[in-house]
Amino acid sequence: MAVREVLLLGHPTLYEVCTPVEQAELAEIEAVVNDLDDTLMDFRARYGAGRGIAAPQIGVTKRLVYMHIDRPVVFINPILDQFSAEVFELWDDCMSFPDLLVRVQRYQSCRITFRDMAWQEQTLHLEAALSELLQHEVDHLDGILAVSRAIDAQSFCLRSERQWVGS
Repeated sequence: MAVREVLLLGHPTLYEVCTPVEQAELAEIEAVVNDLDDTLMDFRARYGAGRGIAAPQIGVTKRLVYMHIDRPVVFINPILDQFSAEVFELWDDCMSFPDLLVRVQRYQSCRITFRDMAWQEQTLHLEAALSELLQHEVDHLDGILAVSRAIDAQSFCLRSERQWVGS
């Protein structure tokens, strides 16, 4: 397939709410998933980071997330719920602003319900890093970027300056 251009902070498509994927679109979605994989792997090779990517980051305004940690997982029409009372803070990064880190707060755990590529409904309970990652990616589907979730005005840091800020 193809490595696609990752839309960068400020691009209007990143602020759009994505439309649900319909079952009849699965053949088209397969090509998008291949492009998401190629794009994520290219980004990972160039920046040494990247665990997941949302379709709007390559200009496709569909509710689709691709994650590749130990294996690829496709989340079609994901819904997050059952958020924990516990939250934590972290320096979030994003492929749409690769040199910027943003201090945000995320839920320690949550549940994700989604359809897989066979159109089967799946449910997973997410903890810690996976919870944070999927909250970030599902935000993309709702037109929300980590910069909108910054804790305060001092919650921004260039990746090259990370050594100067606390964990």
